[in-house]
Amino acid sequence: MNIVQSVAERIIENVSQVIIGKRNEIRLTVLGLLCQGHILIEDVPGVGKTILARALARSIGASFNRIQFTPDMLPSDVTGVSVFNQRTREFEFRPGPIMSQIVLTDEINRATPKTQAALLEAMEERQITVDGVTYPLEEPFLVIATQNPIEYEGTFPLPEAQLDRFMLRIRLGYPSPQEEIAMLDSQQYQHPLTTLRQVVTVEELVAAQRAVRDIYLNQDIKNYIVNIVTSTRQHPDVYLGASPRGAIALYRTSQARASIAGRDYVVPDDVKALAEVTLAHRIIVGPNARIKDISSNGIVHSILNTVPVPGATVGARF
Repeated sequence: MNIVQSVAERIIENVSQVIIGKRNEIRLTVLGLLCQGHILIEDVPGVGKTILARALARSIGASFNRIQFTPDMLPSDVTGVSVFNQRTREFEFRPGPIMSQIVLTDEINRATPKTQAALLEAMEERQITVDGVTYPLEEPFLVIATQNPIEYEGTFPLPEAQLDRFMLRIRLGYPSPQEEIAMLDSQQYQHPLTTLRQVVTVEELVAAQRAVRDIYLNQDIKNYIVNIVTSTRQHPDVYLGASPRGAIALYRTSQARASIAGRDYVVPDDVKALAEVTLAHRIIVGPNARIKDISSNGIVHSILNTVPVPGATVGARF
C-alpha cells in the first residue's frame, strides 16, 4: 500500500464515522485535499456540509476556522486588519480567520463580490496581502466553501473567476432511510464528532500530496483530457467552456484517484469518473440551452459519450 492509499483510507474511514452513507462524497473531498485543490459543496441545509469540513480537519490534526459569510462582511473580516498600537506607535497585523490550514467558508454566496474576492489570492497563491505586506499561508491549506442552491434572496452568485478556483464541486444529498436511522442512533448520547480522533499527521498528508504528482499519464491520456476540455468550449449549448485551469484540475484529480486505487498510472476511467465534478461548475450554459433545461452536468455527460476513449496502452510503459 502506497502512502497516498494509506493516508486516504485512514481519513475516509475516520470521517465516515461522522458522515454516514456518503463514502463517495468523502472520497472526493479527500481527493481534493490530496491534490491541494479547494472544494465547493452545493446542497440544501442540514445534510452535513459543515460537519464534513470539521471532521476532515480533526482527522489530520489541522488548524480549523469557520467563516459565516453575511452581506455586511468586509474583506478585512476574512484576511485580517492592521491595528495601531499606541504603546509601540506602530501598526500590528491581526490575522483574520483565513490564516488557518482548513477554512470553511459557510454560505459563501451571501457575501458581496468584494468580500468574495478577498479569497481569490488566498486560494490561488496561498498567501494574503494586507496593507502591502504579504503573509504566506501554512501548508496544507484548503478552502471548503458551501452554498445553498435553493435560497436566492440576499445572495450574490459566485463570479466565474471565483468558481474557477474550486477544483471540485460536490453535492452530499439526503441519506437513505436506513442511513438516517443509523445517524439518529449515532447521536443518541453525543455527537460522534466530539470523540473523533486524529488519524493522519500533517507531515504524512504533505508527503502524500507530493507523491500524487509522481503518478504517470501517457500521451493518450493527456490528449483525452484536453479533448474533453476543448469539447466544452465548442459545444453548441455552451456560452463559455472550461478554462485551462479545469484541464489541470482533471489532470491532478485523475492522478490522485489512480494513486488511491493503488496504481502508479492513470487510466481513462479515472478521467471519466472525475470529469463532471471538475468541469461542470466551470461551464456557462447558453441562454437557449437554459430554456430547454439543459444543465452543465448533462453537457459533460454528452461530451464523455462522444469523445473517443483512448485504448488501453498505459501498461506499455511497465
